[in-house]
Amino acid sequence: MLWSYDFLGMERGQAVDINTLTHFLAVARAEHLSRAAQQLRVAQPSLSRSIARLEAELGAPLFERGGRLRLNDTGHLFRGYVERALGELESGRRAVAEAIGDGAGTVRLASETFLAFSGLLAAFKRQCPGVELELHQLPAAEMARRLRAQDADLAIASQPIAADGLESVRLLDEEVGLALPLGHPLAGRGSVGVEELADLPFIATRPGHWQRRLLDRVFAGRGLTPRIVCEGDEAGAIAELISVGLGVGLVPVIALRTVSQVPMAYVSVDSPDCRRVLTLYWTEGGRLSAPARRLRDAIAGWDWETNGSGAG
Repeated sequence: MLWSYDFLGMERGQAVDINTLTHFLAVARAEHLSRAAQQLRVAQPSLSRSIARLEAELGAPLFERGGRLRLNDTGHLFRGYVERALGELESGRRAVAEAIGDGAGTVRLASETFLAFSGLLAAFKRQCPGVELELHQLPAAEMARRLRAQDADLAIASQPIAADGLESVRLLDEEVGLALPLGHPLAGRGSVGVEELADLPFIATRPGHWQRRLLDRVFAGRGLTPRIVCEGDEAGAIAELISVGLGVGLVPVIALRTVSQVPMAYVSVDSPDCRRVLTLYWTEGGRLSAPARRLRDAIAGWDWETNGSGAG
């Protein structure tokens, strides 16, 4: 199957096959040839040749190859076109499948964590067993990109996404406080000021995760920088590390129900900005499939206050 283009200097009549575009997008997202090859299940030399042919057809390099592989400015430009084009094709394929099917299908949901609402997803699967859930764990900026490219149907972010072209509904606005080891000098307090936290050792998620962005933003608002002694990808492990005395950390108040078996203290942070705003997003004006609409309605109608949003 061939697909003709006449942008980025390509002459009309030249063609790029969809596999080549899929290969480019995988490399663009991973910015690593071997990882992209593993994801695509193709040989790395074959993938390298595919990218080289694409660059030759475009008449321009798409990557910087000095040291780590990175998209150059032309590559970033081309990536946007490819994401939108492949997204449209996938939307068309799914629309046809929905039109001839029985309401079953696949819904692509992106989030920073799925631990936060595994109960909701389980309940949805019980109600709609014919719907396949395709889950993508992504940072907020990548979620916005995937939605605009129609490479995801829905996304749940733990902090607002500043992006045009998206519709949203707020799911939960909850306090985020300070979790401490039992016996910590601040453990008996009703609340603490941000300035009092300046020298404390923090257990934090990596940059890009909502908890880390919140921590950095709350401290920056007071002209401070948090002292981070441990950072990682497992937000759910923060409570365990705090409980054994390795540091302190920010934890959503509702998550305390999830980690209630972990011995630790909790204190409110005296800052109006220290909150988690859980929001559901989808593409503005985009045509959601019937299964995606059902999941959107299930997420929006979920009792987040009662069921909790989890430790993520």
